[in-house]
Amino acid sequence: MTQQYKTIGLIGKPDHNGALATIESLLTFFQEKGYQVFVETKVARQLNVKSAQTRDITEIGELADLAVVVGGDGYMLGAARVLACYNIAVVGVNRGNLGFLTDISPDNLFAPLEEILQGRSKTEHRFLIQAEVFRHGQLKSANSAVNEAVLHPGKVASMMEFEVYLDDVFMFSQRSDGLIVSTPTGSTAYSMSAGGSILTPNLNALTLVPMFPHTLTSRPIVVDGDSELKLVVATNNSEDLQVSCDGHVILAVMPGDEIIIRKCEQTLRLVHPLDHDYFNVLRSKLSWGNRIY
Repeated sequence: MTQQYKTIGLIGKPDHNGALATIESLLTFFQEKGYQVFVETKVARQLNVKSAQTRDITEIGELADLAVVVGGDGYMLGAARVLACYNIAVVGVNRGNLGFLTDISPDNLFAPLEEILQGRSKTEHRFLIQAEVFRHGQLKSANSAVNEAVLHPGKVASMMEFEVYLDDVFMFSQRSDGLIVSTPTGSTAYSMSAGGSILTPNLNALTLVPMFPHTLTSRPIVVDGDSELKLVVATNNSEDLQVSCDGHVILAVMPGDEIIIRKCEQTLRLVHPLDHDYFNVLRSKLSWGNRIY
């Protein structure tokens, strides 16, 4: 059988004892099988890995065929925004709470990885979105998101006004605590908590979820994933406004700014064991009922 992966990158959450222990086990596992292995720099320092085996995350994206990310979904989001820029397969080991993206259990680690190494796996491509902030027609800041981009005030329980355009066609104006623009991947995250629909990962769609709108008739809406969204912030807002990308990256927004949100060209190439079942994940993570018969 042709070796599908030759170089493997190990990326994990620093200062997390469980993640560090798992990465140490993975390093031994892959080395014993003859793979070239690079460990992300911050974690490598804590494990005293030889400098010749350490790389930063961008170098892992460039050099490795497979990245194993150890941590929770939040840590995976940060790694995924970087790794999506490269032609690299990504698999997650769950050292967090939910594990929607990191689906391999550290208690059953090596058997599913062995299957993946032998090419017995499922691959799916998750798209990301890009949020760009324009001021007087000039690009001020931008970043990508795997889950969602959220327009909101910097203060808690503070309303704002804005307009939403879809492919330059006016959709609605709103006074609310903000707006969540979510990918299918993010539909089980912040969007779901705010009452948005769950979208299966294969859909080419975005969901717009108002946050505590000042009207009873405002509802979430699902739009084509290839659409371009424009959010125009009213000039009578306060100056303490933000666009949050995956809850990690904050872009400052001023009254009168325009925020453009569209699909990124790059996708995240996620690899799963063959027995991976998205609906089983939903049942186990969200306590959905199982079959009656």
